[in-house]
Amino acid sequence: TGAGGSAPKHVQQFNKEGHLRWDSLGEFLAISASLEHLSLSRNNNKAMILSRSLDHAIENLLKKGKSPKRKAGTIDNRGSHFYLAMFWAEELSRQQEDIELSKIFSNLFKEMRIKKDVILKELNSNQGKAQNIQGYYMPDQQATSLSMRPSATLNNLIDNF
Repeated sequence: TGAGGSAPKHVQQFNKEGHLRWDSLGEFLAISASLEHLSLSRNNNKAMILSRSLDHAIENLLKKGKSPKRKAGTIDNRGSHFYLAMFWAEELSRQQEDIELSKIFSNLFKEMRIKKDVILKELNSNQGKAQNIQGYYMPDQQATSLSMRPSATLNNLIDNF
């Protein structure tokens, strides 16, 4: 996706304005399809629950308009990924097919919901500022991580999950 078309312009805008408008919807759907395939090919019910709940989270993301917008200062790729993760954790915590999975994701969802405003503020903190990821095809991992993971609160939740 984006092979030479819109991707270079998205990276230019990110470098200049700190806003990445890349919409990862195709990647999200591919993950769901991969989990479904894993479930069917390996008789893995947890993978099917993950796939179905991800589909519901994607639907929620689209219905609530949480895809990246074009202009700096609006939701971008980082915010969209946060919302998808929170909606997915919510769906997993609500499902009743696998109580173990429900318990695992219940606390994550609660923490994400409680800290949502702080996380979104942190995610937007480097918008409007030039970003230097030190490359296009082979950006520096540390520089990219600093630009793409500006929320210490979200990083802490995910890193300790």
